[in-house]
Amino acid sequence: MRPVRFNMARFKMARSAVVRVQRWLRESEGAFIVLAALVGGAAGLATLAQSWLAHAMQHVFYGVTINRLSALASIQHPWRLMALPLGGAGIVALGRWMARRGGAPVDVVEANALHGGRIPPGDNMVIAAQTIVSNGCGASVGLEATYAQMGGGIASLLGQRLNLRRADLRTLVGAGAGAGVGAAFGAPLAGAFYAFEIVIGSYSIGAVAPVIAASLAGVLVLRWLGVEPYLVALTVSRARTIFDYGAAVALGLICAWLGIVLMRLVTAAERVLQSVTRGSVWRPVLGGALLMPIAWLSPQALSAGHGALHLDLLTRPPVQFLLLILGLKIAASVISLASGFRGGLFFASLFIGSLAGQAFAEALNLAGLGAGLGVVFDPTDFALVGMAALCVSVIGGPMTLALLTLETTHDFSLMGVVLTAALIASAVTRETFGYSFSTWRLHVRGSDIRSPRDIGWMLGLTAARMMRRDFVAVPDDMTIAAFRQSVPPGSASKAILVDAAGGYRGIVPTAAAHDPTLDPAQSLASLARLTTVVLSPDSAIKPILGTFDEAGADELAVVDDAGRVIGVLTEKHARRRYLEEIEAAQKRMFGEG
Repeated sequence: MRPVRFNMARFKMARSAVVRVQRWLRESEGAFIVLAALVGGAAGLATLAQSWLAHAMQHVFYGVTINRLSALASIQHPWRLMALPLGGAGIVALGRWMARRGGAPVDVVEANALHGGRIPPGDNMVIAAQTIVSNGCGASVGLEATYAQMGGGIASLLGQRLNLRRADLRTLVGAGAGAGVGAAFGAPLAGAFYAFEIVIGSYSIGAVAPVIAASLAGVLVLRWLGVEPYLVALTVSRARTIFDYGAAVALGLICAWLGIVLMRLVTAAERVLQSVTRGSVWRPVLGGALLMPIAWLSPQALSAGHGALHLDLLTRPPVQFLLLILGLKIAASVISLASGFRGGLFFASLFIGSLAGQAFAEALNLAGLGAGLGVVFDPTDFALVGMAALCVSVIGGPMTLALLTLETTHDFSLMGVVLTAALIASAVTRETFGYSFSTWRLHVRGSDIRSPRDIGWMLGLTAARMMRRDFVAVPDDMTIAAFRQSVPPGSASKAILVDAAGGYRGIVPTAAAHDPTLDPAQSLASLARLTTVVLSPDSAIKPILGTFDEAGADELAVVDDAGRVIGVLTEKHARRRYLEEIEAAQKRMFGEG
């Protein structure tokens, strides 16, 4: 018995320590910053591990050693391209295992928008495995999605164990995701703004310190380990003229159009492939086979495109070559994502944007548009401008890309030109399309998400949570005289009319039934209103308020799937709860709740 008492005592001590840590994290901003920094360091290590695994696969399949896969001059042996359908088979196997688990995995943007930052641990591993296999076999997708996913997943797991408040958990998840991306690029400010613009969906003073601490920790961990960042670009430090800004506006418009076309092509191609394969789970294998001739034409279409981006910036190929690679890369990215390979378009859109920017600058110079004014448009400058503009169109986050350019080049004068194009691309995409790639994919699946802004509380504010159950129900075959005896004036404002099985038949205002001009023998059912307008228990607050507005009602019945009345909800109570939750959400956003 003595050992049992000893173990129970240790358990109670550990539980008490956890409670004290939870209270400390809730009350101390400094403690939360330290926690975010630890999460950032772990996210940096996760980024390194995932990158190593993907590159190890590329070494096995393609013999890549020092160079990146997309920087290869050619694929020496055609049989190596069998890695693409083989990778598709791996995605099929992972998909079947995931189907047994049930449901699609929750990504980091969806988690922060709908689930208060809660991500099931298994979902992180599934997304990471699918993305690493996709990138490792050469599919045209990037690893940045899984860097953000694993960083946010580590934060979510730790935050749930520590029972953090909803707002704190969302901030920590954003900080972890931003740390993973910032570590990959060696850009802590870009990582921090990735968290704010892409994952959290808002900027608040209370979140600045933990988010930046996490991003710094992720970058410093990789620098301490001697890991080179993804993107290194050198520019000539010079004054940018008004002509550079004017060209940036034009390039921003082009990149916005390219980004929208790219996102719509992915969805259209996905529908075509689903139709051709009749929904077969072997669609990724077909996608891998379709990628083989593209990769044979140019390996630059493979993987995310890190090596190809650096190679093209150094060699400055002609416009015709740039446009060819641009078309091949778009085709490869569309086929990869439409066929079921997992990954992001972050770096792929950077590469496509760099190709568009270089081709744009060289075309302007060849046309002699700046010659009369003594202006030469630098292809490297406009490659960076195009990278930012197209990536903003596809991913969102103009400040993220502007700071990424600044931290990569250390060229302050170029940042203004980049930000101009990025803002133009962002505004045009939001006005004409309205989605980033991640939210567009969720929208196609039927989600209401338009940004990472927290709307989970609205989905949780359902009719079942707000309704009251103490309603007056009367049978639908009752006469007005019987109703007057059963429900005297002042006892209830309305009564719910139900049939013998409890099914809803309408609402009867008490005052209307007590009208002395009515025949007492008349059936009560003749006074029933809103006989076809009801609420379901899982109706969210916005559809509820819309139903009240359309029906012009001040009270509605809540019925279950069998049509039985389980409660009633008034418009006044629904609107009050909605305003209370909005106020609470604003307090959480500013760190006051």
